[in-house]
Amino acid sequence: MDIHQLELFLAVMDSPSMTRAAERIHLSPGAVSLQLHNLADELHTELFVRRGKRLIPTPAAQRLAEHAKEVVKMMGRIHQVFENDMEKDVRPFHFATGVTTLIYQLGGPLRQLRKRFPNAQIRVTVGVTEEMISGLLDRRFDLALISLPVAEDNLRLTPLFDEELLIVRPSANKVGSGHVGSLRASELNNVPFLLYPRRSNVRLVIDRFFKDIGVTPNVVMEADDTEAVKRLVESGFGYSILPEHALRGRSHFFQKFRVEGHRLTRSLALATANTECPRKLTESIASFLRTALVES
Repeated sequence: MDIHQLELFLAVMDSPSMTRAAERIHLSPGAVSLQLHNLADELHTELFVRRGKRLIPTPAAQRLAEHAKEVVKMMGRIHQVFENDMEKDVRPFHFATGVTTLIYQLGGPLRQLRKRFPNAQIRVTVGVTEEMISGLLDRRFDLALISLPVAEDNLRLTPLFDEELLIVRPSANKVGSGHVGSLRASELNNVPFLLYPRRSNVRLVIDRFFKDIGVTPNVVMEADDTEAVKRLVESGFGYSILPEHALRGRSHFFQKFRVEGHRLTRSLALATANTECPRKLTESIASFLRTALVES
């Protein structure tokens, strides 16, 4: 017994004749009769009796119809839950991103996204790259905006852009947000640094940078929150390295620098799980965000 047999059976129950039922479901009367016969054999019962050209449902057919309607209805709900038509997809959409990117780069794109997909149940999770990758692979997240590089073959990556990371150090006076100075690598020896935790992908990029310039950083504190690090730098607790986007805006009690001859950047990308059955809504939202982020 399968769902198609039950749908065919219900069509016959709702039609005045076998011929009408066959026309309704685009099968020949002979094919319909064969399916009904197989269904009756499997259930070890008689479903219809003939009276002239008419098929009369038996009490067993009436009982089966009650159950068949529930099964067909439930199958319809299951199909709806797993619908892969972008306009009919009603499943919650889970998007993950880092807190710094969310605060400084996703405000406008997410507002545009809500207007473009007003009926989508978009849920945003904030986390570090490692947590986002795990969520993608476990299918808890549909899409994530992550920092590269990642050592994972089971992801589909859409590169977005490179974001510069700048060195910041405390200043006794307020400094305008536009000026970026230059310093030598040797000036970073033995100074206290407040950096992202080692589990952070951005920290991996920063550690490679220190290795390239021949500096072993004196890390006195670690913190996930970019705004907290900025406040600590302004309060004189040490230097840091932060995304350029997070350093725009009003003047601050810190100075911004690049190391001579060494430009430090992190790469951002949209990531999805590499699957044979990609969700069309995921593909559409990823394409929309890519355009919004690259053009912003």
